[in-house]
Amino acid sequence: MRRIITTAAISVLSLTAMAQQPWQQGAFETRQYRNLFVESGYHPDSVEARLGQVFEEVFFGPNRVYFEVGDSMGYVSDIKNHDARTEGMSYGMMIAVQMDRKDIFDRLWRWSKRYMQHQDGPLKGYFAWSCKTDGTRNAQGAASDGELYYITSLIFASNRWGDDTGIDYKAEACHILDCTMPRGEGRDASFLIDPQTRLITFTPSGFGMRFTDPSYHIPAFYEVWARWAGDGRAELWRDCARRSREFLHKAINPQTGLNPDLCGYDGQPMPGFGGRRNGGSNFRYDSWRVPMNIALDYEWCCSDGQWQRQYGETIQNFFYSQGIDDYVDQYRTDGSLPADDEILQAGGFKKLRHSIGLVSTLAAASVLCSHDKKREFVDALWNARHVPFSDGYFDAYYDGLLRLFAFMHLSGHYRIIFPQ
Repeated sequence: MRRIITTAAISVLSLTAMAQQPWQQGAFETRQYRNLFVESGYHPDSVEARLGQVFEEVFFGPNRVYFEVGDSMGYVSDIKNHDARTEGMSYGMMIAVQMDRKDIFDRLWRWSKRYMQHQDGPLKGYFAWSCKTDGTRNAQGAASDGELYYITSLIFASNRWGDDTGIDYKAEACHILDCTMPRGEGRDASFLIDPQTRLITFTPSGFGMRFTDPSYHIPAFYEVWARWAGDGRAELWRDCARRSREFLHKAINPQTGLNPDLCGYDGQPMPGFGGRRNGGSNFRYDSWRVPMNIALDYEWCCSDGQWQRQYGETIQNFFYSQGIDDYVDQYRTDGSLPADDEILQAGGFKKLRHSIGLVSTLAAASVLCSHDKKREFVDALWNARHVPFSDGYFDAYYDGLLRLFAFMHLSGHYRIIFPQ
């Protein structure tokens, strides 16, 4: 790995002082980041080495999910499903810009633009959410979280590397933003953000515009758009951030901290499609991302700090009550276990597991917490081995990416990239 900005200059004493007082301002104002691993007693050099190791495993190791194509392109693959998804492609770009890996970033963007992005038609500017690894589209429709990450990572790339090195990152981000503005009517309508509620859609066209996914709500990203997109919509994006935070209050169970996989814009489960019938109102794979998203918003913005700190301890308390080494990866939002017909399968397996992806996001939530349990969640991630389960199930993609994001968070390396 080329270079990761070291934290050696930050003393353990100052980190401890930061941890003792709840944050009143986020990194947009302070440009400070905690290293929870160091606070938990790990040596700074060991933390840097482990972060580098996890990055290498995801991008270049025997179980890598990143593959280069020719001289200029590359893709991230959901190995178990044999495809490339906008989720993974945009995650890869965010990781690359955070790690200052312009080579990886540019390869992923070129592949995304060539094979995934619609260049004309009713979905112009959006990205086909799934493609075969040869670039053939499995579907034409978009999944809104991909656009969310594409836009933010492109703005960060512009801030870090400028727009005169072969790709005009800012122009590409603004093109996507312009294309997400509501257009069309009826069945031909498309919009990334619901015009009435100003909340992100599950999909920006078709039936998916009627509801949302709590794990798509990352208010901090809208704050990035408001500051640096330069698209004349700064107040809109700030309002989207505010409403997204308010939505999470409604969608998350206050006793358990668990959120549904899908829900209406009011935060309530939807009858039928998103309800108990198929487990759509349960906490499961997509839902795992919410603790890490809220931690990110707290670290960067701290605009809802009191509620976010309470949330962090609530969700860690719930999973701690299930056993720090024993909790499973799917629950009903009241904390009860799902029935067999509610369990969402993955990779051909239908089984509740103690998944490292959830271990990772719960550890990331430790930045929100003051209770002593947070150390155990951090240790659990540090000590977890990303290896196949006894029945052969292994997810290099989703579990691997969430694990890497969590190591970035907890080591202080998931940062706002200001213009250089």
